[in-house]
Amino acid sequence: MVGTSERMVSKVAVLMGGLSAEREVSLSSGRECARALQEAGYEVVEVDCGPDLPLRLAEIKPDVAFNALHGRWGEDGCVQGLLEWLRIPYTHSGVLASAIAMDKQKAKEVYTAAGLPTVQSRLACRDEVEGHHVLPPPYVVKPNNEGSSVGVYIVHPGSNAPRLAKTMPEVVMVETYAPGRELTTAVMGDRALCVTDIITEGWYDYEAKYTTGGSRHVVPADIPQEITEACLDYALRAHRALGCRGVSRTDFRWDEARGLQGLILLETNTQPGMTPTSLAPEQAGQCGISFPELCRWMVADASCNR
Repeated sequence: MVGTSERMVSKVAVLMGGLSAEREVSLSSGRECARALQEAGYEVVEVDCGPDLPLRLAEIKPDVAFNALHGRWGEDGCVQGLLEWLRIPYTHSGVLASAIAMDKQKAKEVYTAAGLPTVQSRLACRDEVEGHHVLPPPYVVKPNNEGSSVGVYIVHPGSNAPRLAKTMPEVVMVETYAPGRELTTAVMGDRALCVTDIITEGWYDYEAKYTTGGSRHVVPADIPQEITEACLDYALRAHRALGCRGVSRTDFRWDEARGLQGLILLETNTQPGMTPTSLAPEQAGQCGISFPELCRWMVADASCNR
């Protein structure tokens, strides 16, 4: 195993941008991480990732790649495989964990095997989804391999089957709608940090996540201790079951009326947003870990062969 603890790290390449629908989010994360790593004393090279990425990395010769990419190609095992090939230690999860977590249906199979609570779901062709209700409403339709709530449809009782945008893939995930509050828990190595209650006016979609004033974070969440402990437990178990390393963030829905039975695990993000006000860094700050300290820890945790 190649790990940064085995040698000195001075030069860090921050990978950002890329080709996914989450390019702008990644650029924001990458710039903030680059600034924090410079503050922590590293020589930092910002890399806007494109088809020439292998050549760029060969020229830069970084000690570590800080992966600030989001979405396809950046958090689905693709860039992780490239970095393994080039023998460059990198932050966050490895090839297999990244690929499984990005495939929502496969990740749910892992959660189920680990005894974690999820809702009913299945993959379906877009013609089938548009032709009739694949599941009893209410249900959610979304891409099986995108993040940041890109391309999410909520189908309510009494509604017709949805008409999907042309940009949606041919095969999508359809899952039973889980009502309730939006909760999330970040994991840092072998430690679940805390729980955030995400307050929005409606669905926690792309706009709510990334528009100023689109959502409000209550951290730590004002919820019963039983629910807090369950979120911490489930997030750490999901992190381990998927084989994640570094920082991950697991999202939940909680129906207060049902108590613990109303807590549902939605998905795990192996590349959570990394601006100082993003959910995972915000939780780290609540635990006394500054943003530069968090970024430094992630560099120290970087490795290959995981």
